Amino acid sequence: MRRTRAGAVALGLLAVVASVVTIARAESEDRFTATLGWVPIGGAERNDVAGEGVASAVLSGSKLSIMASFEGLPAKVTAAKLHEGVAKGARGAGAVLAELRVTGDTRGSASGEVRLSAEQVEALRAGRLYLQIYSEKGVSPDHGTLWGWLASEGPRG
Repeated sequence: MRRTRAGAVALGLLAVVASVVTIARAESEDRFTATLGWVPIGGAERNDVAGEGVASAVLSGSKLSIMASFEGLPAKVTAAKLHEGVAKGARGAGAVLAELRVTGDTRGSASGEVRLSAEQVEALRAGRLYLQIYSEKGVSPDHGTLWGWLASEGPRG
């Protein structure tokens, strides 16, 4: 009987420790969101951009997990990528940090995970990381269709 009671107490303590670790992990996560839209342009490419979407991302340590959904693309989705921009809210010659998995057609989703360097985490927190959704149409030369910059949801708690 004592062994059973000791085992039950040990399991109970293990459950409490696991709960505390889970809570501590959840509190150390930073959350980000993005609204995906097309950049207003003129000329012949105006008909090649359309649609909208949303994205959310969770940073846990150096791992960034991303989920996005979109609809209304002018043509079938071909790719989704996480980019580092040259400044907050500015696309440009920044690096492609990750290619995300995409599903769907003119409506679908994108998801993926990437390990970020300390500098890339800093860029994320400064608003310089953005998602770009590509389709068979879109703005030349790469057929970018939707863009959205990841912004912090603010402190948790």
